[in-house]
Amino acid sequence: MITRYTRPEMGRIWSDQNKYSQWLAVELAASEALAELGVVPAEAARALRAHAGFDVARIGEIEAEVKHDVIAFTTSVAETMAAAGEAEASRWFHYGLTSNDVVDTAQALLLKQSAELLIPAVEGLRAVLKRRAFEFRDTVQVGRTHGVHAEPITFGLKLAIWYEEAGRNLDRLKHAAEGIRIGKISGAVGTFAHIGPEAEERICDKLGIRPAPVSSQVIQRDRHAEFVAALAILGASLEKIALEVRHLQRTEVREAEEYFARGQKGSSAMPHKRNPVVCEQICGLARVLRGNVTGAMENVALWHERDISHSSVERVILADSCILADYLLAKTTRLADTLVVYPERMRRNLDLTRGLIFSGQLLLDLAAAGMLRETAYRVVQTHAMQAWENGDDFRALVEADPDIHSVLTGAQIAEAFSLERQLRNVGAIFKRVFGV
Repeated sequence: MITRYTRPEMGRIWSDQNKYSQWLAVELAASEALAELGVVPAEAARALRAHAGFDVARIGEIEAEVKHDVIAFTTSVAETMAAAGEAEASRWFHYGLTSNDVVDTAQALLLKQSAELLIPAVEGLRAVLKRRAFEFRDTVQVGRTHGVHAEPITFGLKLAIWYEEAGRNLDRLKHAAEGIRIGKISGAVGTFAHIGPEAEERICDKLGIRPAPVSSQVIQRDRHAEFVAALAILGASLEKIALEVRHLQRTEVREAEEYFARGQKGSSAMPHKRNPVVCEQICGLARVLRGNVTGAMENVALWHERDISHSSVERVILADSCILADYLLAKTTRLADTLVVYPERMRRNLDLTRGLIFSGQLLLDLAAAGMLRETAYRVVQTHAMQAWENGDDFRALVEADPDIHSVLTGAQIAEAFSLERQLRNVGAIFKRVFGV
């Protein structure tokens, strides 16, 4: 897990203290639901609610001996009941339940709590991306395909793409979070051999989750795999933002860079360095997040009604994925919020190829004016390659070509090199994405 964590709330969710607190919440909800159904004495349920507790250190001591975490937990609870003079009531604790009734249902509560932090964090990232998209809506930048100059865009369009993609990540996360908001109290093989479906429905309702329509001893792990996958896709999108900034921060490009604080150092050997370290952290940790998907997928197939192979995996990947996703969201949101942008450098880079980025528009205009497309392509490419290889001015070469002047006027040639024409639909794109 990340040690220098920016939001301790997520770390607390996955602490042992909170894990056992959720186990206890499930147990107490079960006692009360069973009391309502006349299975457990009402006074026992009241005593458990009033006095049941646990000690994390004590659970560890017991588990070291019995080698079973749930038994260690129930024993610790029984000890607190005895200390409160309510030992008799403790015999109704964990009544009719198997370990995974508690563990799987409580794990759903942990994932629900995590989602309640992650969803607003994605919304916060979108708010920053939207603000900065409008800030740079008309900031002209060269678009690149294969890393090579292509046609003009605006930096705001790049941010709008990130914003819209973050919206899909938000939808995926909400869907996956709802899919994992599932409990099960159906017993050792899912048949409700000891308590009935009505009790399960009551217990889950008390906990704010839904009962699984059908289960074995465990909640089926495709749900967990979907949740981890949603976080991994989110991480991939955050990496996409960070990777773009890394490229834009290269010395030869220098169109944008992550914020470099006063007093910050970039290199122990080279005082001039301003390295994209935050971006590189995001890119690196996104790989870890994606790596967790493999374990989640492997957990879907278990032996018969369950085995224990998934349990050890989930002790690592569920906590780490939630914490990592939250950390990466915080890092990426701050990256976007404080990103330093250099519009003048963007314009200078746009002009580096002396008009080559308008070759596509010129090709279309020549074809529209009557020149065969194959001929037009050959004419335009001949001038483009001369400009590329010799550093000549592409527009000057075009304006000096009599074949081009035979079909296009000087004004039409100028229009082929118009930035305004290339970017005339930016407003329409923004309306599509943002509604304004």
